[in-house]
Amino acid sequence: KRTWKCWNKSRGGHEDDQGTGAPPPGEEKAAWRPHSSLPIPEGVLISSVTPLFLSSSFLSRQHETVIPSELPLGQELTSTLREWAVIWHKLYVTNKTTQFRHVQQMTYSLIEWRSQILSGTLPKDELAELKKKVTAKIDYGNRILGLDLVVRDDNGNILDPDETSTISLFKSHETASKRIDERIQEEKSLQQNLDLRGQTIFNTTHTYSLYVNFKNFVCNIGEDAELLMSLYDPDLSKFISENYLVRWGSNGMPKEIEKLNNLQAVFTDLSSSDLIRPKISLVCQIVRVGHMELKDGKKHTCGLRRPFGVAVMDITDIIHGKVDDEEKQHFIPFQQRQLIMSPLITSHVIGENEPLTSVFNKVIAAKEVNHKGQGLWVSLKLLPGDLVQVQKDFSHLVDRSTAVARKMGFPEIILPGDVRNDIYVTLIQGEFDKGKKKTPKNVEVTMSVHDEDGNLQEVGGGVSEYKSVVYYQVKQPCWYETVKVGVSIAIEEVSRCHLRFTFRHRSSQESRDKSERAFGMGFVKLMNADGTTLQDGKHNLIVYKGDNKKMEDAKCYLTLPCTKTEMEEKETPSGKNLHHLTNFTPTKDSTKDSFQIATLICSTKLTQNVDLLGLLNWRSNSQNIAHNLRKLMEVEGGEIVKFLQDTLDALFNIMMEMSENETYDFLVFDALVFIISLIGDIKFQHFNPVLETYIYKHFSATLAYVKLTKVLNCYVGNADDSSKTELLFAALKALKYLFRFIVQSRILYLSGVASSQHHWRGYSSACPLSLNLEYLSGIFVACMTAILRQMDDFHYSHYINTFKTRQDIIDFLMETFIMFKDLIGKNVYAADWMVMNMMQSRVFLRAVNQFTSVLNRFFLDQTSFELQLWNNYFHLAVAFLTHESLQLETFSQAKRNKIIKKYGDMRKEIGFKIRDMWYNLGPHKIKFIPAMVGPILEVTLVPEPELRKATIPIFFDMMQCEFNFSGNGNFHMFENELITKLDQEVEGGRGDEQYKILLEKLLLEHCRKHKYLSASGEVFALLVSSLLENLLDYRTIMHDESKENRMSCTVNVLNFYKEKKREDIYIRYLYKLRDLHTDCENYTEAAYTLLLHAELLQWSEEPCVAHLLQRDSYCVYSQQELKEKLYQEIISFFDRGKVSVSAVFLHFTGESLLWECSWLKLKKRATFYENIMKAMRPQPEYFAVGYYGQGFPSFLRNKIFIYRGKEYERREDFNLKLLTQFPSAEKMTSTAPPGEEIKSSPKQYLQCFIVKPVMNLPPSYKDKPVPEQILNYYRANEVQQFTHSRPVRKGEKDPDNEFANMWIERTTYTTAYSFPGILKWFEVKQITTISPLENAIETMELTNEKISNIVQQHVWDRSLPVHPLSMLLNGIVDPAVMGGYTNYEKAFFTEKYLQEHPEDQDKIELLKQLIALQMPLLAEGIRIHGEKLTEQLKPLHDRLTACFKELKKKVEKQYGVITLVSIPGCLVRLSVTSVASSVVSSSSTSSDSTSSRPGSDGFVIISFYVGFT
Repeated sequence: KRTWKCWNKSRGGHEDDQGTGAPPPGEEKAAWRPHSSLPIPEGVLISSVTPLFLSSSFLSRQHETVIPSELPLGQELTSTLREWAVIWHKLYVTNKTTQFRHVQQMTYSLIEWRSQILSGTLPKDELAELKKKVTAKIDYGNRILGLDLVVRDDNGNILDPDETSTISLFKSHETASKRIDERIQEEKSLQQNLDLRGQTIFNTTHTYSLYVNFKNFVCNIGEDAELLMSLYDPDLSKFISENYLVRWGSNGMPKEIEKLNNLQAVFTDLSSSDLIRPKISLVCQIVRVGHMELKDGKKHTCGLRRPFGVAVMDITDIIHGKVDDEEKQHFIPFQQRQLIMSPLITSHVIGENEPLTSVFNKVIAAKEVNHKGQGLWVSLKLLPGDLVQVQKDFSHLVDRSTAVARKMGFPEIILPGDVRNDIYVTLIQGEFDKGKKKTPKNVEVTMSVHDEDGNLQEVGGGVSEYKSVVYYQVKQPCWYETVKVGVSIAIEEVSRCHLRFTFRHRSSQESRDKSERAFGMGFVKLMNADGTTLQDGKHNLIVYKGDNKKMEDAKCYLTLPCTKTEMEEKETPSGKNLHHLTNFTPTKDSTKDSFQIATLICSTKLTQNVDLLGLLNWRSNSQNIAHNLRKLMEVEGGEIVKFLQDTLDALFNIMMEMSENETYDFLVFDALVFIISLIGDIKFQHFNPVLETYIYKHFSATLAYVKLTKVLNCYVGNADDSSKTELLFAALKALKYLFRFIVQSRILYLSGVASSQHHWRGYSSACPLSLNLEYLSGIFVACMTAILRQMDDFHYSHYINTFKTRQDIIDFLMETFIMFKDLIGKNVYAADWMVMNMMQSRVFLRAVNQFTSVLNRFFLDQTSFELQLWNNYFHLAVAFLTHESLQLETFSQAKRNKIIKKYGDMRKEIGFKIRDMWYNLGPHKIKFIPAMVGPILEVTLVPEPELRKATIPIFFDMMQCEFNFSGNGNFHMFENELITKLDQEVEGGRGDEQYKILLEKLLLEHCRKHKYLSASGEVFALLVSSLLENLLDYRTIMHDESKENRMSCTVNVLNFYKEKKREDIYIRYLYKLRDLHTDCENYTEAAYTLLLHAELLQWSEEPCVAHLLQRDSYCVYSQQELKEKLYQEIISFFDRGKVSVSAVFLHFTGESLLWECSWLKLKKRATFYENIMKAMRPQPEYFAVGYYGQGFPSFLRNKIFIYRGKEYERREDFNLKLLTQFPSAEKMTSTAPPGEEIKSSPKQYLQCFIVKPVMNLPPSYKDKPVPEQILNYYRANEVQQFTHSRPVRKGEKDPDNEFANMWIERTTYTTAYSFPGILKWFEVKQITTISPLENAIETMELTNEKISNIVQQHVWDRSLPVHPLSMLLNGIVDPAVMGGYTNYEKAFFTEKYLQEHPEDQDKIELLKQLIALQMPLLAEGIRIHGEKLTEQLKPLHDRLTACFKELKKKVEKQYGVITLVSIPGCLVRLSVTSVASSVVSSSSTSSDSTSSRPGSDGFVIISFYVGFT
């Protein structure tokens, strides 16, 4: 055995890894090194895989020809090992241990055998034998590794397809494939047997068995005993299985000494439903066989069966598969039953008069059992499969000598041919009058089977009668003993048989016992008068008493009722009982006795359903066939599947033998459909294999296909007949199996008349329908390929000339093209039949090329052009070129080289032909636009450079053709179709970066040379290139774990389609984006995404076109209906996203009809408004994120995005999320824009900081009082601009005035969509820098805005606390706090500044106005502050008043007085920043005309006029 010996302790390997073939951890790559272009694991003897021994070489000019001296098999071994080694390496790297070990084992075997072959020392016979082993191993390994099938001759040599006929090649493939399948099946079966020891349950198994090995029984009885073991369900108090009987001797050994150490049983037919029972127990009843009492002597009666004890074990874990150890011995403690009246009874002893089920339940419930070491020892194992299967798979456990105890009921699957006729009779209980005795009787029940003449029949197992257990002096004994009556007689004789029960008192004194005679009897017939079998369930039998001899005479009692129910039915109207008819001598107390039994029929021949019985016995009652066929469809499904084969046989026999009556054909057809539908039901779906087995192994109606097809055609032909609608629907649902019956019947018919009867019948009976059809099509294609292969150019030409008319040629070519295309699309041969597939492709290619000359010759000019024929040719050629068997880039390098060497790249040949045929079309090209755009695109997307270069120019030719011939002077049809198909193809996995580059390059080259297409063509080429880039990004990122990246790419694509007005594709991507959002619980963004769809619709009754509905399949007709449904879904998403729905409606004011829609009820709208005013809506943070460096994808690289955070999301959490998404990224600490060095770096750099949204109120709210809650909404929503400010000092710091050279750099972000929108992020637009003067103006604007807001709030709500107002006023009025206006005066209001910045004259005036404007606002604030004055605040208020007087005096003197004139009763919003904002914006470098900080948040309660004094 070879191992990787290079891995040892001296080389760093682990000691535990030595000899295992595993390299040390972390050195996987080092374990492989190239040798002869093949990675081979080190440690494997390199000499054993050296590729070739060279014996000679011939130099011809500068080329060397190498001739190998190896045997062909040696060469094959070398190439196989190379190919396997690549796969072996992949298995190792991907840590697929099991497969790795498997390939390792096979590889080592091949290496060893190759060494033996190359040694040249093997005798000829051994070499031949080894050759067989080697080829078998190679073929087997190739199959399990997904490699190609190798076809060989009888000697194991690889067949040369050029030297082998096509039919022989096909048969060789078929033989080789079948041989490998058989080998794999054997391997699987062997592996399954090995794995079963450690495996519990197989999902595909429907039947299970429990193996029980009885090891020993220890109990101090002193007499013989019977141990009856069975499976028991304690929850249902029900026995599941038959009893396994062990007879135990008084000497402590089995009665059958030859079975010592071989007491084994298997409980079979357990179903999967049994395995999921909550509890299941193995119970054992110990019956003592001897005297009535253990103390009795010789003169006492012996041979009595007396209850002695029980033993119970919970085997639920074993049945559930949790415990699986066949070697483990389980001890089951024994618990004794004693007489209830015994004076020595202990508390734990269970009475003799209790029912057996009650005894078992009490033992199960008991926590502890005082067993004193007495009990049973068993070992257990659950086995998957029925009896036949476990005897095969577990022959070491189960053999022919193993006892079998079947389940009292059917398994889940009853296969055709399975025959079972068991009747289970349970003696339940009885009540017997003690008569003249002082104590109750010791009743023994004897059960026997008799025919109507009284002849005794065998009960089963060679026993003629069964004797029950005797309970001592119990008036109402409860036996619960189950006896299986095996019906060994003919089924026809069952109707003549009955069960007889005789009752006898057993005395403990032998002398008295001999004189005791049966004191009563009862009976029950096995079949009812209507021919049905005795019903399952309990039966209360009548106990007859009388003359013993007459009790044994069947003719005396069979005319009497056997059960009390029957007796009640037979009573005369006068109420007199029928007992006077009996010859018995009844006593007064005879009616006091009662006896109850229960029966269960498990039979595949005996039915309890009278309707089913009538059908099965149709020959004996032919006049009721129609009635029985109709009643069949009312029979319970479980009863039908038990008699599936007999029922189907009866149906087809009626159809064949009663063929003159067409009525039966329809009734049989309906019954057959009913049965097929029944088996299709989930309840009986596991009977599908049974039905298939019947069809292919037992079905024999050779002409049934005639009848079935006739009825089916009739139903289909009368589909408009409402009376047959349900029957037709049922037949269509059952079509699969109906056709299997039809095809199998036809095959059987053909096999009866064909000369190859034996072959066909054998094949069709052994293979399912799919294989039959596959075999037929395979032979057909092989024969056709063989014929075409023999034809040369002359044959093709001659064959075409044999057609008399032009239409004949058209029909031939049409049919041939369609047939070739169908065969190519259906993959007649398996994917691993590489040689056969390539042979077929090569022959088809030659034939198609021959037919192209016919097309050019007969059907190209203007008068004879055949559009459909040419269309079929192009589609056939494209299907051939794109067939998976020719896509060489998907194969391994070895296979690719092999194909190219033998067959070349057939794609190029057919692709060049497609190009030539297209250019031959001339003016007919316009007829193929846009239909041929998609197929040609498929051709160009094939990753073969030469093919792409040859076929991409066809696109330009199509553009040119439409431009010249469409009459519109454009190529819109081509453009739209190319965009549509390109989207489909790229999403399907085709296309790459090289294709994008080549497509753009070739289209631009051709367009720029064209006189009229140079401009529009260049735009289109760049457009397609851009689309391809987006689609490739989208396809790549769709497999990314980051859904954010997937959303970004989706938006890029849908924006493209929106720009191109391709609503169909645009909407499709909208819903993809919607799904991504809902997956991430971004419900607000999902709502805005759907809103884009709604905006495409009108409030009209105009019907919806198909693409507007998309995939959600709204059941609507008009656009208004669809729009309403979309809005309902949008509202639902908004509500889930915790966005104020009413505020969102404010955004829809342009859609005036929305407010008039009946679907938006006023009450519902009022609820939304109430929510916006009262509900707490958290305001999200906004983050700016910059992705710098070449390490990011192109759609992120060196770009900045605004992100809308989630509720209560902090910047630290957001940063962590970003770094998790990009773990290799480096976080930037500065908020300054990065330099080119970082942007061009191959690394990834992340920059993240908080930005502030700029509120943008709708125009309708300007100068109006708006509630604060609505303002809060607009502060964080419907925003499209965001700012981030950071201080930047320019020049040296002025110690006297820090504001003089303090600049504020403010970055403004303008997004394509407002927030919230279709994404949680949008891209940055611009950066704006403001001067110190503008900074001062902004500061004053903000201060005035704050004063205005707080004044307004106190006017509206007098209950507000005064402290915030106090702090604000103190900070402005007291110069010691903020420095007042002195700094502004020193910095800007000087002659020097005006000389240096004359352009700022207007801004200085504005700043002065803002300072002056602050005075009346402060005056209003101080007035309100005085109204709310408290004693504690009085000193502060006095200080504020004094400072304000001084400040006001100074300001009014320097900057003038502004008065606010009140207009009574009018509330007008004061916009204190409107003028200032316009000045700032006009001097800003930003192109945005809106205010960076609109002061539209503040309110005052008075209107004002501004004037200077």
